This record gives sequence, C-alpha cells and structure tokens, in this order.
Amino acid sequence: MPEHSYTVMEPVLYSIERRKRETRDTFTLELVREDGGAPMRFWPGQFNMLYMFGVGEVPISISGDPLDEAKIVHTIRSYGSVTHKMAELRRGDVIGVRGPFGRPWPLDELEGGDVVLAAGGIGLAPLRPVIYSILGRRQRFGDIALIYGERTPSDILFRTLLEQWRGRFDMKIEVTVDSAREGWRGSVGVVTTLIPGLRLDAERTRALICGPQIMMTHTIRALKDKGLTEERIHVSTERNMKCGEGICGHCQLGTVLVCRDGPVFRLSEIGTLLGKREL
Repeated sequence: MPEHSYTVMEPVLYSIERRKRETRDTFTLELVREDGGAPMRFWPGQFNMLYMFGVGEVPISISGDPLDEAKIVHTIRSYGSVTHKMAELRRGDVIGVRGPFGRPWPLDELEGGDVVLAAGGIGLAPLRPVIYSILGRRQRFGDIALIYGERTPSDILFRTLLEQWRGRFDMKIEVTVDSAREGWRGSVGVVTTLIPGLRLDAERTRALICGPQIMMTHTIRALKDKGLTEERIHVSTERNMKCGEGICGHCQLGTVLVCRDGPVFRLSEIGTLLGKREL
C-alpha cells in the first residue's frame, strides 16, 4: 500500500496533548500528530489553518518554540464561532491542521543588531517564537526589548514566562495595561507610552510589531519619530485568510495576498495600504 501523501489543502489530524487556559478568553493548545508522522517545522511568524470538523477553519499563528519539534503550539483568543468551539476542546480531542503558511519574521536580518518587539493583546503570540529563537542564540543579537500592552492585568498572556525572561537580565521587558485596579504596580497606558523609555539606536535597530490595527499605527508613528525607517520596521498583518496558498483571494490587500506574501511585511512594502479598508 503506497504511503499517504498529504497536500496543503488536506488537513492532517492532530490531537490535543495539553490545553492551558491563559486568560478568561484565551487558551493555548499543544498538538501532536495522530499518525506519529514527521513533526511540523516552521519559522517564527508563520501560521496554520486549524479545522474544527463540522464548524469551520481559522488561521492561527504558531506560538511555540521552533526548536521543539515534538509538538505544535497555538495560542487562541475566543472571538468567533470556530474559536468559541475550540475553547471547548479537551485533551485527546482531534482537530485538522494545514500548514505552516506565510512569510515569517526576518530573523536573519535581525542578527548583529538591536531588536524591539512591540505586541498588543494576542499579538504577543506570533512574537513568542521570535523570542525563543533569539534567546536560543542570544550572543548573535544586541539589545533586545519587548514592549507589550494589554487591556487589563488579568488579560496578560504568558505571565510566568514574561517573569522568567525578565529574570534573565539580558532582555528588557515592559508591560502596560489600558486600565488597572488598585494593586497593579506596572504601567498604565497604551504601548506607545513605553517607547520614550527605550534606549534606541535607529541605525542598528529593527522593530517587529503585531497587534490591533490602531496599536500598530501609533507604534509605527512613534518609532518613526525615534528615527527608524520603514525598511527597519516589520509588521504582521491580519486578513480573512481562507486557503493559505494565495488561491482564493479572500485575503487580498491591494496588490498583495496576505496568506502568500505575508503575513509579515516590511513596512516599506505595504505602508500606504496598512489600515485601509475595502482594498
């Protein structure tokens, strides 16, 4: 009997090895292949199409460590019909996975320089594999800073991991929230309020940004005020991705297809398109 050959349009079955609740509406799924086949290799910034049988399929960024080939990890915020059903998944349940898809973050271009990672909300999830990769070969990079904004302290993702990274003392971690009750001792305000506190050399720094559109727009503006050019700013964009291969056209953004040409873009490639509707 010939060995089965999967195609990019055919989901591979994965079972839930571990489910972790991150916040009230966000959870992480660790997946392993049902058939015990070759592990999925991916680059930070790529995404998979996750298929809930009988419900639908959604694009979800990979949030795990690229060097951990035993499992594939996704962190998901429940906000639609498919992700609402995914929130009910338990250990041993099975879903379909297609991927990985898309252009990743430019890790090679980051080497030898400083890096600023700016995340808003669930946008921290696609940046987490970048941080794993940088810390895995830390000596190749200069100063590293992560600035991260959330709605409230209870919405902060990967809280334990953030504390571990902060304890390394070779990476600057700054977290801010939109609103907080008494007892929160961190910053209050939007992500851009953290940028003036960064020691930033525009000639040797690259910035990676992922988050809500309004957050990215203002972060880009603040970084440009610091002297960063559009060539040194990279963004991860969201669009209604369906096929993952640039076939269906659902994710068209002007002259590009986000699933095929992105989701990571150099700002100089799409700067005039970012934030525009009905393109």
